[in-house]
Amino acid sequence: MDTAASIGLTFRDATDADVDSLVALIESAYRGDSSRIGWTTEADILEGQRTDPEGVREVIKSPDSRLRVVERDGTLIACCQLEHRGDHAYFGMFAVSPAEQGGGLGKVILAEAERYAHEIWGAAEMHMTVISAREDLVAWYERRGYRRTGQMTPFPYGDERFGIPQRDDLQFELLVKALAA
Repeated sequence: MDTAASIGLTFRDATDADVDSLVALIESAYRGDSSRIGWTTEADILEGQRTDPEGVREVIKSPDSRLRVVERDGTLIACCQLEHRGDHAYFGMFAVSPAEQGGGLGKVILAEAERYAHEIWGAAEMHMTVISAREDLVAWYERRGYRRTGQMTPFPYGDERFGIPQRDDLQFELLVKALAA
């Protein structure tokens, strides 16, 4: 399997100077026509924004959270949030530039996030929530060892900070993976 170093990736914690670039990356991966270049688009189920500068800054500033920036040759190409929650870590805000999707980069970044959570924080599991209607995305995570729990959380309808739903059946499902000992 490719490793981050073998494909020229560098990881670092985000800073305030990264906020605007991170918002642009996340929006490009999930919303609008630019997101349709990749396969992670949510443009058919959600319009409006995916995040905003305040939301990104909040993750950067949280003492139990890391917003990991992924660069290749000094160019921001991906990011993910890791949050230490005791015996487990939470994985979120995962975005890969649409032009970089489909070539295995996501699985390398996910593996690095799992390694970080386990080795740095001692997390025994990784948790994440995914919109359950995103069957292709859920299946992608299942192929990487995550299991569906059936535990659902309502989508925050009416809170446009998370987008404008285009359907009325959206909810988040908790996915869980035991991290290697």
